[in-house]
Amino acid sequence: MAIDIRHVSKSFGDAPVLRDVSVDIAAGSLTALLGPSGGGKSTLLRVIAGLERPDSGSVVISGRDATGLPPQRRDVGFVFQHYAAFKHLTVFDNVAFGLKIRKRPKQEIRRRVGDLLDLVHLGQFAGRYPAQLSGGQRQRMALARALAVEPRVLLLDEPFGALDAQVRKELRAWLRRLHDEVHVTTVFVTHDQEEAIEVADTIVVLADGAVQQAGTPTDLYDNPAGPFVMRFLGPVTELGGVLLRPHDVRVTAEPGPGTSPATVTRVVRLGFEVRVEFALRTGEEERTAWAQMTRRAAEHLGARVGTEVHVRPVPRAAAVPAS
Repeated sequence: MAIDIRHVSKSFGDAPVLRDVSVDIAAGSLTALLGPSGGGKSTLLRVIAGLERPDSGSVVISGRDATGLPPQRRDVGFVFQHYAAFKHLTVFDNVAFGLKIRKRPKQEIRRRVGDLLDLVHLGQFAGRYPAQLSGGQRQRMALARALAVEPRVLLLDEPFGALDAQVRKELRAWLRRLHDEVHVTTVFVTHDQEEAIEVADTIVVLADGAVQQAGTPTDLYDNPAGPFVMRFLGPVTELGGVLLRPHDVRVTAEPGPGTSPATVTRVVRLGFEVRVEFALRTGEEERTAWAQMTRRAAEHLGARVGTEVHVRPVPRAAAVPAS
């Protein structure tokens, strides 16, 4: 089910939250709405769900204008950050809730819920209550409940934001596998760049209520539209007035074509990677920058604090003007 968002604007009082937003979401895709807090991500998701009405523009779902439709007529499932579980119901009954409201036959409910609990690896916890689950297990239960009514669109509002870092990593890999199995058009909100790059087919970068760039993770990382996207989607450093990825900075012991002299100010070992920080002098001005390299390359370079090195961008590196 494709989603076409056309020229959507939304304000709360005098504060504009969405400004003429247009986005195409392909049927069956997993799309991330990525951006800083206050950028309009959650508001756009709620507009798609029908929980907010846009001031102007339209939302078309599978060729049908859904702009004026209430949420229950949009065939969407919504998962919030904080689960919204029914504490007095078991895991089974939480997942079955939407099916019971729709008065599905009991045998169908048992089969559907059983299949979903197996899919999200909670079959052995069907009789437990939400308080007896871990945070990651509760979030998987919430996803199963949203999928129970077989929505054609699944909307996730920072689904892993309340969980610790390790659980988030495990669940985002699990979400990607789940999506590949159920093939429902999925849109999720996140401010975590790594999460968006790892999980999504398409990333829509939102800031100040407007789309800054949309495309595949590779497109946005390698060909950012400007300094904001470059800075927001991965680490950057500045060299010669342009922004570069730190792994696109070549550091050598000897000068060469296009290199600039620099003095090493810090060397940080981060597992198999090494961060080499250095200072460059241009006239009276001194700037700091850094490069990312493997431990083997750093050992071969032999860089120590205070030593002079020579730096330049690697050929064909992704670069944008710093301002």
